[in-house]
Amino acid sequence: MKMFPKFAASLAVCSALVSASVAADVIKIGVQAPITGEYANEGQSINNGVKLIVDQYNAKGGVLGKKIEVVTCDDQGTAQQAAICAKKLVNEGVLAVIGSYTSGATEAAQTTYFRANVLQTSDGTSDSLTKHKYWTFFRNSFPNSAEADFIAEYFVDAKKYKKIVVLSDYSSYSTDLAAATMKALNDKKANVIYEGKIKAGTQNFTATLTKIKSMEPDVIFFGGYYTDGGLLRAQQEQLGIKADFVGGDSNDNPDFMKLAGSSAKGAFLINVPTPDILPYDIAKQFLADYKAKFNAMPSSVWALMNVDGLRAILHTMEQLKTEDTKKISESMHKMKDFPGITGPVTFREDGERVGAGYMTYEVQADNKYKIVYPVK
Repeated sequence: MKMFPKFAASLAVCSALVSASVAADVIKIGVQAPITGEYANEGQSINNGVKLIVDQYNAKGGVLGKKIEVVTCDDQGTAQQAAICAKKLVNEGVLAVIGSYTSGATEAAQTTYFRANVLQTSDGTSDSLTKHKYWTFFRNSFPNSAEADFIAEYFVDAKKYKKIVVLSDYSSYSTDLAAATMKALNDKKANVIYEGKIKAGTQNFTATLTKIKSMEPDVIFFGGYYTDGGLLRAQQEQLGIKADFVGGDSNDNPDFMKLAGSSAKGAFLINVPTPDILPYDIAKQFLADYKAKFNAMPSSVWALMNVDGLRAILHTMEQLKTEDTKKISESMHKMKDFPGITGPVTFREDGERVGAGYMTYEVQADNKYKIVYPVK
């Protein structure tokens, strides 16, 4: 009987060795995204996009002779859940993590991945995401400061708005975008008559909008998420506020139109090119494959940006023939014009993607977009 604990311990060690051996035969890629919650359609699109790319790789033998396994963790778009996901995915032994969708959730996980030498690529746009200069982090979208410069150009040079309102919420993303927008507008000596915040999820923004109405603005810019942007637009129309409504990039989502209802018509949204107008053959093929597999299209361009982050990692692994994340990172920091679904992918030494090309869209009666700026 005294031998049984030793036998059990030996068996446990053997089991662990077998598990490690099995794990060594696959390369694990993590997805950290809001699979449930208010941003679920974005998170599910990211997860679907990653799985599609992985399936395509595995059908050709995987990468470096190993099959790829996707490990998904639902961070619900919150910092608290993101921290839990980061620990879980590190413990699962992932080589890289795709996500998250929100800047707050991305930032909450960054340090954990950095300490574990796990690569992370995210569409989070807060400029603060690259401030640590973690070698493990790569932004697959573009920073708020780049969007803010475009907003200022559009508002001041193109539209010549005289009375501007800037609204945001208290999230990391929205606070950062509002600050960057205010700086860009101030640099152009624009007249911002009101800068304020709403509480995300409140649903009734009448008090804030009534205050704004008395100021008779030319434009209301909202730098928060579509879950509030659609309601803000609807309530603006209900109150008879004649100003243009311009939503920042995170309002680019089908649910903005659902929440705004008929008021969506005439709203303006700013983002990089949407999936349906991407001119690249690789984009058209990916979208066709996505629709064939999931009988739907991705919610927005954000899923495609995350997919490009994954593709850049897998491409670099194949080029270097290594799973060493430090070597992969060093090479990706020098990546230039990698053919991405969302356009050429080039990273700076701090993991920032460069080459943003924003557009302003006007929502039509059928909820489709019309490009109104830049004018061709």
